[in-house]
Amino acid sequence: MSVHDVARRLPAVPALRELCRALAAAEALLAPDDPYRRHGFAADEAPGRDVAWMDNGAGDSYAIVFTADGAMALGFDHESPLSPHAGDGTVWPGVLDAVPEVFRPLPGEAAGDDVPDVTVCLWREAGDDRWRTGDVRFDPADGEDPDGADHLFQLLVDGTPEAFRDWAEAYYERPVDLDAVRLEYRGPR
Repeated sequence: MSVHDVARRLPAVPALRELCRALAAAEALLAPDDPYRRHGFAADEAPGRDVAWMDNGAGDSYAIVFTADGAMALGFDHESPLSPHAGDGTVWPGVLDAVPEVFRPLPGEAAGDDVPDVTVCLWREAGDDRWRTGDVRFDPADGEDPDGADHLFQLLVDGTPEAFRDWAEAYYERPVDLDAVRLEYRGPR
């Protein structure tokens, strides 16, 4: 599943924001003091901006920035052939080329003065009826997940408490109470 498939399957911005919040909250309840938690959510990270993130500690990550203008997701798979580090040190053609002006500063903010670590980019402006991507082309020899979108965004694409539970049991190597996860996925009380 590539970025194009993920774009077809992600929920609308408000639902994705709540899913990201729920995923981070469920993991925080499961491992409140664990410095290796993979998912986080910062409401009002900056004025008018919420940020959800995932970092697997092995070089793969994503950040999803939510604003009044919509949302933008940037992902990085360190083993992807699309990685700037795998080629000439630039972002793969098409990944960021069509990003709307309102979101253009976000990859640069994430990178500072360097080339952004990005292999996946999706966005959905307020009022859009779907998620969008750049015109990214893949070599069929690179497999079904050339940009890392599948494994980076799988919990968001699936979006169920059961998927989180299955992931958390494998990651934390212990049973996870599905009812507790479902409570977080229902939203703030």
